[in-house]
Amino acid sequence: MSQVFEGYERQYCELSVNLSRKCTSAGSVDGEQKKQKISEIKAGLDDADALIRKMDLEARSLQPSMKATLLAKLREYKTDLNNLKSEFKRVSSANVNLAARDELLELGMADAMMVIE
Repeated sequence: MSQVFEGYERQYCELSVNLSRKCTSAGSVDGEQKKQKISEIKAGLDDADALIRKMDLEARSLQPSMKATLLAKLREYKTDLNNLKSEFKRVSSANVNLAARDELLELGMADAMMVIE
């Protein structure tokens, strides 16, 4: 197998585990901590995308016998990355919903204060 592909594969697997943990932990925090986690996850997803592209280029440059095996692995990693992206959307959309809710509550409080005055 290609040592270059294996290097990218190792990096991707470590990054995938790390992103999965961050998605899980982002669900249990809020406020600035959640924003920070979401930012870290977004950067990690971008890195994972880049690694997938590099693995794809490397696999396609190899002999047909190796290429088929590596492209099959790559399909699994692409599925994994899509699952991570879905989890990220779920976690980050919850953050957007909370921010919108807080904003509406603040507006409601401002309206209530105007009525009282």
